[in-house]
Amino acid sequence: MLETISKSPMQIVTKHKWPVVFVLAGLIVGLSGFTAIQDAHAQFGPLGALADPNKTHEIHCSQPMTPPGNGTFGGSNAPCIDTGDTTFMYAAAVFVMIMTPGGVGFLYGGLTRRKHSLTVMLQAFMVYSIVSVQWVIFGYSIMFGPSADPVGFIGNLDWIGLNNVSHNAPADVYAPTIPHLAYVMFQLMFAAITPSLAIAGYADRVKMSAFLIHVVLWTTFIYDVAGHANWSLGSQGTALGWLAKMGAEDFAGGTVIHITSGFAGLATAMFLGRRIGYGKAPFEPHSIPLIILGASLLWFGWFGFNPGSAGFAGFLETQAFQNTNIATAVAAIWWLFLSWAHTGKTSAIGAVNGAVAGLVAITPASGFIGTWASIIVGFACATVCFYCVLIKNRARIDDALDTWGVHGMGGVVGALLTGAFSEVRINPYGHNGLFFGNPMQFVINSMGAGFGAAWSFGLTYIIWRIQDAIWPGGVRVTPKEEEIGLDISQVGERAYSGFAE
Repeated sequence: MLETISKSPMQIVTKHKWPVVFVLAGLIVGLSGFTAIQDAHAQFGPLGALADPNKTHEIHCSQPMTPPGNGTFGGSNAPCIDTGDTTFMYAAAVFVMIMTPGGVGFLYGGLTRRKHSLTVMLQAFMVYSIVSVQWVIFGYSIMFGPSADPVGFIGNLDWIGLNNVSHNAPADVYAPTIPHLAYVMFQLMFAAITPSLAIAGYADRVKMSAFLIHVVLWTTFIYDVAGHANWSLGSQGTALGWLAKMGAEDFAGGTVIHITSGFAGLATAMFLGRRIGYGKAPFEPHSIPLIILGASLLWFGWFGFNPGSAGFAGFLETQAFQNTNIATAVAAIWWLFLSWAHTGKTSAIGAVNGAVAGLVAITPASGFIGTWASIIVGFACATVCFYCVLIKNRARIDDALDTWGVHGMGGVVGALLTGAFSEVRINPYGHNGLFFGNPMQFVINSMGAGFGAAWSFGLTYIIWRIQDAIWPGGVRVTPKEEEIGLDISQVGERAYSGFAE
């Protein structure tokens, strides 16, 4: 009798799981609504006044304007919302947005086998959706919010639910010529693409249910923490991120995005083990045209990714624009020649890998180095990443789509060369590097890259271990499900109807 009573609550939940889910969703929505009303009342006064534009203020050059848009720009007092900067940042954010569901989705979908391709594309699409919610609820606050500790390790929850994040005034320390909410949206695109890059390490093997939860955990404990360390400027007079305080330079995410995602992919591949038939059956990409389309979208989106990280439309993003393009072009050409030298044939996939490696490596350096240094970055990253992929293959580590060799090690190359070639002449907010009289910058950047790699690899492995221990049947699909293909076993649809697998 006691055993029956003890089991009944769980049995009730299991039997009626979908009504329970809908009830919980309704409670969350209702709570969010009440919170929104309370927040609006606190910031803007009585609800009846919210629709009156004459009672809405916009901050331009430290002076409130009522109604907004009726003042002049410029002046000696900052902050100052500038329409040109704001428009530029919106455009950059849109460029970066398409990189996740489009660029990464098509690239990874084309690289995998047909029976898994839809799943990989859906995963990239869902990462953007999941992180969009996580970012608003607490992700932005713990990454960019005021530091919760005197070291600058992690942000607090002062900005939870974007509380105190204004649409009509800049932040106190971030991008002072655009609304704070515009900065939130631009940085969301970075937060979304990072876990999607790590998909390459565990393609074809993970249950969709485990994947959805893993994205939230990984983004929170790895991306947001690494981002606060590197990019937090100590809002409201709190501590800077501890790596930022040391002077680590990462213009657009070589460490925060690519090293963390690349080493997460490596840790996941080592934890999950090889795919069935790895090394015995040919695992050929199912659509090379789709791969080229994805890489082209990434190259296009990167012109928002790197230049937009300047935070304003001016001199700095111009150099980042040029550096991004030339390093990528050089890396694509050089990887093609390396592939030709090893196999006797050029390779479309090789050219794509080179271009992506170039995009990755120039990311941390784009706003700190000159044009000729960018050419060196292109040659260096293509060489290092090419041989890292060969080493990974010979070690039989099944990092399915080479996230470690291209993103992880490309990020390391970029971080180190930033520390070598950065110039105050290019970026007056940065530091001179090793070859311009400051060897400590190389050391500091090396420490930042080492932290990003170790933090991501170790914590990713721990998260998967915990998930695998509590997940029914573990996080990996069964051999039968893998053999059938994740498109059918996990999604219930085919990428191409009418075609046999």
